[in-house]
Amino acid sequence: MGTVSPVNSYREQRTRRIVVVSAAMRQLFESADRAASCDAKVLITGESGVGKDTIAQHIHENSRRKTAEYVAINCAGLTESLLESELFGHVKGSFTGAYRDTPGKLQMAHGGTLFLDEIGEMSLRMQALLLRFLENGEVQTVGGQGTPRTVDVRVVAATNRNLTELITLGKFREDLLYRLRVIHLHVPPLRERRDDIQPLANHFLRRADRAMSLTPDAWLALERYGWPGNVRELQNVMEQLIWLTERDRPVDVGQLPEMIKSGPSLVAANERRRQLADDLYQAIASGGYSFWEHIHPLFLNRDITRHDMRELLRRGLIASRGNHRSLLQLFRIPTSDYKRFMNFVATHDCGLDYREFRNATAEPSQFPRRTLTKLPFQKKVDAAPEQ
Repeated sequence: MGTVSPVNSYREQRTRRIVVVSAAMRQLFESADRAASCDAKVLITGESGVGKDTIAQHIHENSRRKTAEYVAINCAGLTESLLESELFGHVKGSFTGAYRDTPGKLQMAHGGTLFLDEIGEMSLRMQALLLRFLENGEVQTVGGQGTPRTVDVRVVAATNRNLTELITLGKFREDLLYRLRVIHLHVPPLRERRDDIQPLANHFLRRADRAMSLTPDAWLALERYGWPGNVRELQNVMEQLIWLTERDRPVDVGQLPEMIKSGPSLVAANERRRQLADDLYQAIASGGYSFWEHIHPLFLNRDITRHDMRELLRRGLIASRGNHRSLLQLFRIPTSDYKRFMNFVATHDCGLDYREFRNATAEPSQFPRRTLTKLPFQKKVDAAPEQ
């Protein structure tokens, strides 16, 4: 463990936002600095919560475009039609609710940088529109009939998905991948750079209005844990400790969340996703959670992905044998919210064909059961307003 040397902590001193100690992250930021010196498109990959957006901002803030706008958009948080309008803008009357001409994010980012987060969730049609823009730099607003406007925008994209695998499945355009991946930066997960855990944790703890410290056993438990939610999960745990522990006493291992005290959680990426879906389902089925109050805020805060939501719905549909109204009861959703729930599923492309579950044989008890503990994002869940 030990203390952080002045050399290793130079990133935190320089930006007060980025903490880098491990050799892997120092090498990554050296590559990011080189990427910042040019205008080439950048694709940033890595698991959810590793800080891909931080890398994108770092590239912008150290580039010649730093005096212009840095505009970020979450491709997974908008429907196809809304995403098109957000990117390219729209003219008055082009669709219901278009009461005035509105410029798109591409125009707003003229001379600067556009960060496209969760690019792997973009529909094929939107991928084609983005590819056309990358080829000629022209922006045609939704409903516009005039000459397209040409803008100067650097595009940085990020995803936690395997785009090569999506290409094989016919869900991502190969030519778009080549356009975006001129420079490829991969952010390693936190479990592969354990030298960063203590400095990052101390960085988050310093945000408290009081001095806080951890015992050696507590630090050891943090370093042994697998951190499936990566840096975002670590931040949430530190915030939880700030608010739930006593003043003027070092935090001992007994005060850490149960999932950390239980020991290492080093599993493959696919297994982590399955475990998260199982934990979410178990939290609803037997842990007293409800969809709108607990799961929905996690999705909106991007603590769980669209894939995680689909897997949760899959488990619910298996248990309800494809009956959506039984699913509502299982998820503690009021019957009156049937249309709201179905609209949510359709809007975020989380739906599954109920017919494949009509003859399902699995029961809720057949899903993996572990002692239910607080989910990695419990503090945020507790703080979320009731829907």
